[in-house]
Amino acid sequence: MGKPTGFKEFSRELPGKKPVSERLSHYREFVESFAEDKLNQQSARCMNCGVPFCHSGCPLGNVIPEFNDAVYRKDWQEAYDVLVSTNNFPEFTGRICPAPCESACVLGINQPPVAIEEIEKHIIEIAFDKGFVKPRKPNVRSGKKIAVIGSGPAGLAAAAQLNYAGHLVTVFERDERPGGLLRYGIPDFKLEKWIIDRRIAVMEEEGVTFQCHANVGVNVSINDLLREYNAIVLAIGSTVPRDLPVPGREANGVHFAMQFLKQQNKRVAGQDPHLHADLESNILAQPLLATGKHVVVIGGGDTGSDCVGTSNRHGAASVTQFELLPQPPTERTSHMPWPSYPMLLKTTTSHEEGCERKWAIATKEFIKDDNGNLKALRIVDLEWKSSEDGRPAGFTEKAGSEQVIPCELALLAMGFVHPQHTGLVEQLEVEKDERGNVKATDKAYQTNLPKVFVAGDARRGQSLVVWAISEGRECARKVDEFLSNGSSTLETRDAGLLQSFAMA
Repeated sequence: MGKPTGFKEFSRELPGKKPVSERLSHYREFVESFAEDKLNQQSARCMNCGVPFCHSGCPLGNVIPEFNDAVYRKDWQEAYDVLVSTNNFPEFTGRICPAPCESACVLGINQPPVAIEEIEKHIIEIAFDKGFVKPRKPNVRSGKKIAVIGSGPAGLAAAAQLNYAGHLVTVFERDERPGGLLRYGIPDFKLEKWIIDRRIAVMEEEGVTFQCHANVGVNVSINDLLREYNAIVLAIGSTVPRDLPVPGREANGVHFAMQFLKQQNKRVAGQDPHLHADLESNILAQPLLATGKHVVVIGGGDTGSDCVGTSNRHGAASVTQFELLPQPPTERTSHMPWPSYPMLLKTTTSHEEGCERKWAIATKEFIKDDNGNLKALRIVDLEWKSSEDGRPAGFTEKAGSEQVIPCELALLAMGFVHPQHTGLVEQLEVEKDERGNVKATDKAYQTNLPKVFVAGDARRGQSLVVWAISEGRECARKVDEFLSNGSSTLETRDAGLLQSFAMA
């Protein structure tokens, strides 16, 4: 514990942000860094709370009190070593994680929680600046070959861990560059892509091989991989978006959010936004731009928020975001006790930049003009009932609330239902669960094909980046056990918890 009275002396602060007028003119990150004294104060707020509930909130089991203490003492090498003992990519989670660890922070019972996510980001960036981040090359190679299909956070974590275990790892990515969701789903103003390139360069120095333009099941044979590799990890994500089958859905101007976001990310990277349309059904030949249009984003989650921020940067005439559910509370209720993750109203930086938000709204119809182009939406207000545990439980349409609003671009950001089945999954004939995900338990990560494993959203369904990294790490350990007759040198998720209790 850095300073016993720190949580009494200092309140929670976050770094400043560039003005809205400035950040809307570009796609770069705009959150500033902590000054050294502020970083010291924020790490000093971490309490000697005995049982660190922040661990229970973190899917990776990060050893949070210990790296906070090291930050307070300005021992950056120790802070870095503790952080990367459980998290392969803190530069990602420090930027885009919703920080469930902070929701479980003991200080959060009656004060704002410790700024864990920002401290994490500062640790890794300082570590890169000081040269602490060096390639970790295994001393001995096993000679076993592993194919990781998909280079999102789960695939990257699995590849890194299996390489540390001494196996020969090749990552197959169907797009132009590795990163998956991190590169093509998350806007640059939240995660600049040089950060991904920096990490990929480290992994390549460590011995991981990346093959891009490699769409397994289309232009790469899965049978060849089954013959050539000792194990295969499916880290293909949950990529089939939830649709909205209402009248007028076929109108020109109704698109899935990822089609919109991926095009823009490719533009920012100087890539052709329509390249490989023959390999991916979610790439469109037509450019998707919000410039001068009334934009409606249907879906209230992070993907919807990313569409809001991107539309504002395009210069949309207006941006409105719909959510089917009622507006959540701003503070915990009796149905959301600490340390559970609360479903509270979240106002993102994209919302701050300009957006009208509407709750308990259903879209009834996409209205077209004579040329088939979207011109308006027919919507209706909803009245929700609550169950005994406070959750929404059924709705009815509010009489007389139906209205038509102008809209030339509607972006569907209602989540994802399961991984793509056509191609790889169908050719492998792996079993699927009742939701359409690749079937495997979180104890084994092994499909009905003994040498084929699965991790991340493809197994558990749409989730957080931090969960994908955790899944990739755990899956890698099971693959290592499979190839090493039941033993593995890779740590489990619980290693962080055990380390913390040993230090306490």
